[in-house]
Amino acid sequence: LKHGKTTRKEKFILLITLACTCALAFIIRLFSVLRFETMIHEYDPYFNYRSTEMMVENGFFPFHNWFDAKSWYPLGRGVGSSVYPGLMVTAGGIYHFLRAFQFKVDVRQVCVMIGPLFSAFSVLATYFLTWEVTKGNSGAALFASVFIALVPGYISRSVAGSYDNESIAIFCMILTFALWLRSVRTGSMAAATMAALAYLYMVSAWGGYIFVTNLIPLHVLGMILTKRFTHRAYVAYSTYYTIGTLLSMQVSFVNFKPTESADHMPALGIFGLIQLIAIYNYLKTKVTGEGMRTIIGFSLLGGIGLVLVGATVTGRIGALSGRLAFLFNAKGAIPIIASVAEHQPTSWAHYYYDLHLLMLLFPVGVYRCFMDLHEGTLFGMMYGVTTLYFTGMMVRIVLVLSPAACVLGGIALSGHYYAFMPNLSTPDEGTAEKSEKKKDRKKTGADGSYAFKSERPKSSKNPGIADNSAKGVLKRAIAAVAVFLPALIMVSFVAHSIYMAREHYSDPTIVLRAGNGKLYDDFREAYKWISENTEENAKVLSWWDYGYHLSSMANRTVFVDGNTWNNTHISRVGQILASDEKTSYELMREMDVNYVLVIFGGKIGYPGDDINKFIWMIRIAGSTPTGAHISQRQYMTKNGEYRIDHRAPKKMRNSLMYKLCYHNFGALMTHPRAPLGYDLSQNQEVGDKAIALEHLEEAYTSENWIVRVYRVKPPANKFSG
Repeated sequence: LKHGKTTRKEKFILLITLACTCALAFIIRLFSVLRFETMIHEYDPYFNYRSTEMMVENGFFPFHNWFDAKSWYPLGRGVGSSVYPGLMVTAGGIYHFLRAFQFKVDVRQVCVMIGPLFSAFSVLATYFLTWEVTKGNSGAALFASVFIALVPGYISRSVAGSYDNESIAIFCMILTFALWLRSVRTGSMAAATMAALAYLYMVSAWGGYIFVTNLIPLHVLGMILTKRFTHRAYVAYSTYYTIGTLLSMQVSFVNFKPTESADHMPALGIFGLIQLIAIYNYLKTKVTGEGMRTIIGFSLLGGIGLVLVGATVTGRIGALSGRLAFLFNAKGAIPIIASVAEHQPTSWAHYYYDLHLLMLLFPVGVYRCFMDLHEGTLFGMMYGVTTLYFTGMMVRIVLVLSPAACVLGGIALSGHYYAFMPNLSTPDEGTAEKSEKKKDRKKTGADGSYAFKSERPKSSKNPGIADNSAKGVLKRAIAAVAVFLPALIMVSFVAHSIYMAREHYSDPTIVLRAGNGKLYDDFREAYKWISENTEENAKVLSWWDYGYHLSSMANRTVFVDGNTWNNTHISRVGQILASDEKTSYELMREMDVNYVLVIFGGKIGYPGDDINKFIWMIRIAGSTPTGAHISQRQYMTKNGEYRIDHRAPKKMRNSLMYKLCYHNFGALMTHPRAPLGYDLSQNQEVGDKAIALEHLEEAYTSENWIVRVYRVKPPANKFSG
């Protein structure tokens, strides 16, 4: 299955293999459904699910014009202008399609299965992309499609229940790249238009479309610098950029960003550059003299440079967006961006867990692309190297790196097998001897009989044949090792992927599972209690991580959530949690807070609680002018330690977060060998065991103390008594 035509039998085997790979990609992502139920995972997917329900019930245009008054109180949120609707439209379309054929499904079931379904689609898209990168290497494409079905880096965002933008966006990205390479290879405007449509789908699905926006012009620049830019590439990019940009501007959240944002300027700059190249090539045929050609070239380049500089200076081109700026200057990022776990640098262990075998195959694939350099392999190299670089800044980019690693891994492994597989069929000694005899025979006579050129005694053997036989045996032995060793590692890769899918990426955030298999369902219990025991118009204050849960599962108004569009508002919430109770109460009365929710893991040793996140809340609280009085050093010991025991500073022990988490905790035994009030998450004994609250009262604490809800008391009657 290397290059060239394939037989009907080979095509049939190829189709069966791809179908089985798609099924494998779907099945391996179902552990969460088998172990728990069809539930939504994480935080952002709950907003996506709530939005999809709204769109299915009311239609697209009411959804597009939806103003969500239950989020970001008292500001609210215009959903249509602040969301990428591709995911909701896709799930809604699938739901209506199934219902039209009388399938008894609900919206939640469709949302849960979106990730596995589009993973199967990604298998086919990766085959197509690798085929285009290698210009027809079906073996490499088949290996890459198997890799994308199993690579943990992609499984992490596409398991059943992971109803997030990335679950469909990775498929859109791969498809866009494949169609782009097809248009470059053929120079077809139709293929370029299809690439632009795929790009529109990508833009509507995920904010990571910026990577696609900039990688394709980077590929064009690479072709120019390596002298591989052709008229076909000119037609492809001119068509793709023009149509793709106009289509992307139809997404409300994008709007005029392609013409104003610095994120999109490389694409615009390359579009202008290739037009200058086309004009320059045309003028070369009309203007004589090398000097005149040079003047024309520099004049054109200087002109476009002045346009870009003038637009930037006058403010027509804005700055880089927050997350993109973070990739280039992590130290200068605002705390709200730096606080997200996905925005931390990638560790070597993370590379191993998410890529495994592909870590070894990646550099080999880059090398093979370099040795067979053309526009397809150039794109494969640039895709892999750029994503690998940015993963050093942000662990989230491993998701984007995974398809590139699969493509390069497929190229590396197929090249390896193409090199060694023929040696497994090296002729043995008997075959070599027969071949030698055939060379010595010649036809004689009219009857077609054979005669030997020279007769040898039967007991003698040709030394050359013996040497060739020994070499053949050695070649077969080396080839056998070279063939079966990667196969064994592949088996290990499959086992590792199954383990990661089952143990690490299939547990929903709202149901915690301990190492002994015990389940903690405190989150759903607490949200159910809030929905049934608080007023319908109650406003619940929590850290932004839990905003989507509260608005979706508890159906209550929240102050901040995962959209994080207003840093000042989030900072205000941080100031409430970091201040003393009296100051916090004044701020809560000002913001009309009715309840406060905190997440506490001290009883069971849950490391993702608010005490562990509190240091980031302090940093965010002090990042705005209204919180300038809050400093991280005030909450640390003199030695710079972050503690909750008796050595914790007074500022820490007086903070509202500390009091709400450890209220009544000092009398609780968490471990038979530990003192009362021992925090199993911090591995410290709480400093204040007799915490009294003046302006808040405990309303609800879940069974395992994970979720704690406090009611804000009304102000005391000054004229009573």
